[in-house]
Amino acid sequence: MKKIYLDNASCTPLDPRVFEAMKPFFIEEFGNPSTIHSYGNAPREALDNARRQAGALINSAPEYIFFTANGSEANNMAIKGVCLANQARGKHVIFSEIEHFSVMQAVKSMEKTGFTSNQLKVDSTGIIKAGELEKLIRDDTVLVSLMLANHEIGTIEPVSEAAAVLKKVNAERVARKLQPVYLHTDAVAAAGVIPVDVEALGVDLLSFASSSFYGPKGAAALYIKKGVRINPLIDGGIQEGGRRAGLENVPAIVGMGKAAELAKAEMAERNAKMEPLRDLLIELILKNIPQVRLNGDAKKRLPNNVNVAVEYIEGESMLMWLDDAGIAASSGSACTSKALKASHVLLSIGVPQEVCHGSMLFSLNKDISKADIEYTAVELAKIVKKLREMSPLYKKS
Repeated sequence: MKKIYLDNASCTPLDPRVFEAMKPFFIEEFGNPSTIHSYGNAPREALDNARRQAGALINSAPEYIFFTANGSEANNMAIKGVCLANQARGKHVIFSEIEHFSVMQAVKSMEKTGFTSNQLKVDSTGIIKAGELEKLIRDDTVLVSLMLANHEIGTIEPVSEAAAVLKKVNAERVARKLQPVYLHTDAVAAAGVIPVDVEALGVDLLSFASSSFYGPKGAAALYIKKGVRINPLIDGGIQEGGRRAGLENVPAIVGMGKAAELAKAEMAERNAKMEPLRDLLIELILKNIPQVRLNGDAKKRLPNNVNVAVEYIEGESMLMWLDDAGIAASSGSACTSKALKASHVLLSIGVPQEVCHGSMLFSLNKDISKADIEYTAVELAKIVKKLREMSPLYKKS
């Protein structure tokens, strides 16, 4: 049976070249990088190199890269760390209504300590209304968090436009002797997939994760611009410049560095292959299956993302039947795909609740082929036809 992996939004397969770079640090070079004896030398040098590689991927100097265990931790570190460090000057946070739950829940946690928040709305394609941002900013606002690309619907957000708004606001705040509002972006779905440049974006903090670009699970990072006030979430040692205590996962971090290096070098080639195949899958689904809608912006979209809503069918049923056909896909964000409630992202862009439950996310990788895409489209059409024949709600148009 054919085996096709189209759930790369949850995690990508490990590149063999990345695994080769990691191997020595499991057994041969096992030392603690914080020790001063010779066993710590190779691991310490490897961490320094990985920091340079990860920084280069997003155009950051290595000293502003701080490793974490995953993207959710990086997001929590950004949200909670900034809030805790700056609460004396304000307790207000702004985030978009389509953020990942690791951002939304981190804000909710801070609300339990007295913070308040506002959500920035999105349009029907999932693009934030950057022009509305200034209206939400208050004197006690300390942080704005806006994702760079949405994990579920693939829409790429105009974060640089939001940064321009904040630059104007912050100039006025300085004149009034108020501290600046920091801008964080969750770039887990974007970094390593599309070009990301912290300087061009104008952000103060940026989260990204190795598992999105053919690196290992268990390695991610938070970029923190010089001068940003942030508290650590984990107390203990002085690892990661005192920002995150605890012995680093050296093999995983080495893998993240190598994956970042490969992503930077091969991104254009990978996307030149994936984008036409993404568009082909969208075309075949919309052409051959009636009453299906594409979710997210058709153009401002990640090169590997196809998210559709199929009416009159539950997503879980499609997933199981696709799996029987050898195709792995998802019904939404990996962190919420087991939840029974409708996706907050799809509801935010106006998808009716009953249609949300029929959403399907196909996320491509660099090794996908045209034959894989054509097979997937054919099998999906067959499955939808069979399931609709069993549905008491479906009526042919």
